[in-house]
Amino acid sequence: MRGETEEVTLAVGSPVSVVIPARNAETTLPETLEAIFSQDYPGEVEVIVADGSDTAATAEVVRREYPQVRLIRNHDQGIPAGLNRAIEAASHRIIVRCDAHAIFPPGYLRRIVETLAATGAANVGGRQDPIGTSVFERASAAAITSRLGSGGARYRIGGSEGPIDTVYLGAFRREALEAIGGYDHSLARNEDYELNWRLRERGEMVWFDPDLAVAYRPRSGFRALARQYFDYGRWKSSVLRQYPASIRTRHLAPPLLVMGLAASAALALAGAPTLAAAVPAAYLVTLLAGSVTIGIRRRDWAVVLLPLVLATMHLSWGVGFFLKAHRMKNGKPGGRSSGAGEGASDSR
Repeated sequence: MRGETEEVTLAVGSPVSVVIPARNAETTLPETLEAIFSQDYPGEVEVIVADGSDTAATAEVVRREYPQVRLIRNHDQGIPAGLNRAIEAASHRIIVRCDAHAIFPPGYLRRIVETLAATGAANVGGRQDPIGTSVFERASAAAITSRLGSGGARYRIGGSEGPIDTVYLGAFRREALEAIGGYDHSLARNEDYELNWRLRERGEMVWFDPDLAVAYRPRSGFRALARQYFDYGRWKSSVLRQYPASIRTRHLAPPLLVMGLAASAALALAGAPTLAAAVPAAYLVTLLAGSVTIGIRRRDWAVVLLPLVLATMHLSWGVGFFLKAHRMKNGKPGGRSSGAGEGASDSR
């Protein structure tokens, strides 16, 4: 019965609901919404924004400039809670996730629905395409889309089309989301990786399409980048403890680096400077060689910052991995609330 229903209803032109968790996004959300409403999709497109902002500014922008958007309140402010509320309010069986800092390219909705219908997947998504304007943002974009910065995750660097562990954003069959209970409210980050893992555990397929590239604005400074990647590592550790079978080699690299550097410091204190220098020296050579390679490929002088950007990402992620994340209760963070709609929450 399920397959017959999907065959009839899921096709290009089927109505879709685009869900957006947003928090304090009054400056970025208009561009996001413009890109959605500029799509050439032939069917109905419903847009729902779950607003968890600290002020009324985001809601005022939406009401004034986009009255066709359904605006709902996300009192818990977290990304998973906002997504679940928006999905619950959605009218249609195809759910397309968007973030308040993301820009859908032309033809995105048409392509993603076509692939969802053709593959029979529970979730179809693609690549995160970081686009920076400042020198730091361009260096961050170069790092994010490199193997040295992403660990080889296909949704960061691209790759062949097919089944995968996780994707950036995505389009879902609503019944698949409902069958697993939606997003986990207790996670402040890494909610997408965790949800895709549960879908796959249930026998569903997550499909990667490299042609689905969504623009994303990287962090604009070292402090913001370090905070972001510290949270990534902390919440990745939390998810891996819950689902140890989901661990990948790329998840271990930053923690092992931190352990190696800590061991080097201990050796230096113990009076063995030659041994102590081995790990830092090897890491520095790797950073410099990798940065030169990336710089030659991108031809952007902003990569002079790349060694520092990569080190910030690696060390922040690795340190965060060893610190326990306080899971949210009823969608509320045990510590600092994370801003919704800030981009992919799975960094590796």
